[in-house]
Amino acid sequence: MKLSIIISTYNSEEWLHKVLLGYTIQTEKDFEIIVADDGSNDKTKQVVASFTGKFSHPIRHMWHEDLGFRKCRILNKSIMAAHADYLLFTDGDCIPRMDFVEQHLKEKEPGFFLSGGYFKLPMSISKAITDDDIVQQRCFRVSWLRKQGLKLNFKITKLNRNKYFAFFMNWLTPTKRSWNGHNSSGFKKDIVAINGFNELLEYGGEDREMGERLFNNGLLSKQIRYRAICVHLDHSRGYVNPEKVAYNNEVRKFNSKNKITRIATGIDKL
Repeated sequence: MKLSIIISTYNSEEWLHKVLLGYTIQTEKDFEIIVADDGSNDKTKQVVASFTGKFSHPIRHMWHEDLGFRKCRILNKSIMAAHADYLLFTDGDCIPRMDFVEQHLKEKEPGFFLSGGYFKLPMSISKAITDDDIVQQRCFRVSWLRKQGLKLNFKITKLNRNKYFAFFMNWLTPTKRSWNGHNSSGFKKDIVAINGFNELLEYGGEDREMGERLFNNGLLSKQIRYRAICVHLDHSRGYVNPEKVAYNNEVRKFNSKNKITRIATGIDKL
């Protein structure tokens, strides 16, 4: 198996359906999907079950009880359950373009992790996307998005399919090559070496914190935000806690200053 895809989700079954549908039409088929579920209700379980038999390898549902924001814990469990030696992390609100997996596998390289982004859609268009729009890839076409009322800005260039343009823009962009939980990939051994995600952290840079420890451990990063494309469906963020975000920032500053790599509150404590 070439790849394990870990998709985080929480009580967002409508969006998760659209995302999983996007993976059924990938140009590269040799991957497994693990849905990392931070305590959703049975509706999410039903969505996952509806995709049984739709992939080359069985889809799996990693779930734990809803005891608050514990995304890092369910991600760590999913890492250890993954069968492949290369892992792609994304969210259950990011529909992948049909070459999304192919691009990650083309760019993977020992000593590196890959840093991608997304193109964010407003709620009106997020709701308007049908199954057929995903299968026919209309939701990645600028002309279709404009007809749905999308206001154009420079970020729309992410949807350009010209590989030379993508190469140039990945080189040009000032965006940091950070670990972004919605679109990043790396070797399992590198992630396990630093003990995975820090389970003390809730929402607010918790993904980037792990990436910063990968840097501290000697890894480099490649920018692929103009090659590995996904569209981000809109949603509320009622789980944001300013105090938790501030705490996460302090942890990241400490790790950076002290070149921290492996943390005690990660995979090993499971």
